[in-house]
Amino acid sequence: MPADVRRHSLIGLVAVPPLLALVLFLPAGHLSWTRGWLFLVIFSFAMASAAAALWQINPEIFAARRRIQPGTKSWDKLLLALLAPALLAIPVVAGLDDGRFHWSAMTTPVVALGYLLWLAGFAGTTWAQAVNRHFEPGVRIQTDRDHQVIDSGPYALVRHPGYSAAGLLLVGIALSLGSWWALLPALVSALILVIRTRWEDETLQAELPGYRDYAQRVRSRLVPGVW
Repeated sequence: MPADVRRHSLIGLVAVPPLLALVLFLPAGHLSWTRGWLFLVIFSFAMASAAAALWQINPEIFAARRRIQPGTKSWDKLLLALLAPALLAIPVVAGLDDGRFHWSAMTTPVVALGYLLWLAGFAGTTWAQAVNRHFEPGVRIQTDRDHQVIDSGPYALVRHPGYSAAGLLLVGIALSLGSWWALLPALVSALILVIRTRWEDETLQAELPGYRDYAQRVRSRLVPGVW
């Protein structure tokens, strides 16, 4: 891995936990929010573990995902602009809800279910990145990187496993933070990803050689046997 990419990745690992702490605890209004601390610790550990695994398996992914690349579809830039505030709203709403105003009444088993969902989703997105060197943040045909169809690992089950896992991740985050209200931005985010899945799939079928044949072999986009 080039030195600048490694440095950028390490900075991200160091910077994300304090930034996440800000968007959790500023809305909560205090530092004694137990569910917020538990989430922050487990998220930081999961992120570091995933980064360590990807450094070994697919280090190229760090350079690919460090920014939106030239050639990204204009419609995808619009979707990303809508997705960013929706994602940010999940911890903010949870902090306001469970951390400050206590609008929700969520039991511990539901919170535990949330952790199972988001950890499964996190593992799924990491798996997709591990086998797919083309897993960039923006949708484009990567002619500069010898873009090819990936059909191994989770891509043998559904065509867009990163988005499938992200759906579990988003819902799980809201539940693990103890907030029914945070499900609203989580579901909005998931809806944007469903739209993105459809448009990305259409783009790949039209522009990426071999993808149409792959789509005939792997019929489902997100959920096996459903869609």
